[in-house]
Amino acid sequence: MEKPAQCSLRLHVLQGLFVGLLVGMNLLGNKITTIFGISVSVSIFMVPLTFLITDIAEEVYGKDVVSHFIVSGVITLILMFLYTGFFVWLPPNERFTYNAEYQLVFGSSMRIIIASLIAFLLAQYHDIWAFAFWKKKTHGKALWLRNNLSTWVSQAIDTMVFMMIAFYHVTPKFTLGFIISLSIPYYLFKLAFAVLDTPFVYLGVWWLRREKIRA
Repeated sequence: MEKPAQCSLRLHVLQGLFVGLLVGMNLLGNKITTIFGISVSVSIFMVPLTFLITDIAEEVYGKDVVSHFIVSGVITLILMFLYTGFFVWLPPNERFTYNAEYQLVFGSSMRIIIASLIAFLLAQYHDIWAFAFWKKKTHGKALWLRNNLSTWVSQAIDTMVFMMIAFYHVTPKFTLGFIISLSIPYYLFKLAFAVLDTPFVYLGVWWLRREKIRA
C-alpha cells in the first residue's frame, strides 16, 4: 500500500502568511507615513517579510516549492484585482452612504495592484534565482550572505518597477526624477529591514527544518 505523502503544516503556514502579506500590501499600502523624516508607504513593514519567507522556504525545500508560493500569490492578486474592480463598479444600496469614499480608497488601489503584481513577479523570481545562485557559489554556507545579496537586488527591482508603474505621471509632479528621489530612501529602508531580519532567517530555517526532520 502506498504511503500517503507527508504534509508540512509549517510550510503551509509560511505560504498562508506570504499570500496574506501580499493582500495586505495592496489593500493597506496606499497610506503614506513618515519615518525619520522620510515619507514611505506603510507597506514597508510588510514587503521585507515576503522575501524573508521565501528565503526560509527555499533554504529548506528548494526553489521549486517556493515557485508554488509565487503562483499562489499571483492568482490571489489577480482575483483581488477583479473583485476590487467589480465591487467598485457595483451600485451602492441607499443605506450605504460612503460609496464615494469606498471608490476613492479601493478604486485607486487597482493601479497599485497591477504595479504590485508586475513588480512582485520580477522581484520574487529574481530572488529565487539569486538565492540558488549564491547557495551554489557558497556551497550551501553563509546563509546570512545569500539572504542579503539576493534580497538587496530583488528589493531594488521591486521598488523601482512598482514606483514607476504605480505613480509615474499620476500627477505632473511624478516625473522620473521625482520617482527616483522617492524610491532611494524607500529602498534604503528596505535594505535596513533586510539586514535586521537576518537572525529571523536562521530562526525560520531552524523552525522549518525541525518539522522536516521529524517527518
